[in-house]
Amino acid sequence: MRSSADGRYPVNIGYRYGMTSTNGYEGFAGAGELLRALSAPIRLAIVSELAGGERCVHELVEQLGAPQPLVSQHLRVLRGAGVVRGSRRGREIAYALVDEHIAHIVADAVSHSGEAT
Repeated sequence: MRSSADGRYPVNIGYRYGMTSTNGYEGFAGAGELLRALSAPIRLAIVSELAGGERCVHELVEQLGAPQPLVSQHLRVLRGAGVVRGSRRGREIAYALVDEHIAHIVADAVSHSGEAT
């Protein structure tokens, strides 16, 4: 388990964003980390694509219309946050969501943002 930037309390990553403390807002640190990892629009799009199943980088590049280095960089952030995992498929790495609940969070956020306008 990782620690917060100041080392005061544990931070659960990815789908492990439950309460870590009963003192005030510190229990929400893991959820904050998850939302921070999802804060870029391209990362939301990647998660939405991965909700349909495993994808290789070149498939995400084609579907999103984004440059390969950009997609790879954002996959690295999502992987580091425990949102996605990669598994080798021959010469390529197939990425998948660690937990389908993350796809629901993104779908709900996208739906809500459409309603708020």
